[in-house]
Amino acid sequence: MHRRHRNDIAKPLIKERGEAVFELVGAPEHLGGAATHSTAEIVIRPGGSSARHHHLRSEETYYILRGSGRLVVDGTEHVLNIGDACLIRPGEWHQIFNDSPKDDLVLLAISAPPWVAADSVFQV
Repeated sequence: MHRRHRNDIAKPLIKERGEAVFELVGAPEHLGGAATHSTAEIVIRPGGSSARHHHLRSEETYYILRGSGRLVVDGTEHVLNIGDACLIRPGEWHQIFNDSPKDDLVLLAISAPPWVAADSVFQV
């Protein structure tokens, strides 16, 4: 059994566009050595976004916990609110935005197979 509380993560992965990634479960041993999926909590500050990217192998589900956002998948925009879940398939270019001027956007990102950096392709 692996247990990791979000508040125990002293140094989340901070991205340049205003995104903080708190890895909770994943393939590395310190994340539980998961074989089939990974889970991360992502916080996007007001006005921030993820980088536009796609995954080579992983399916990814975003589940909105707090705030609202705008997700662009292969050029189509979708508004996401608390309780929304969306499936992003391998190869689909996607980017999520927090257009709020004051509230964080908080979501879970679940990937199968587990997310690893080499699976992400970023637009240059």
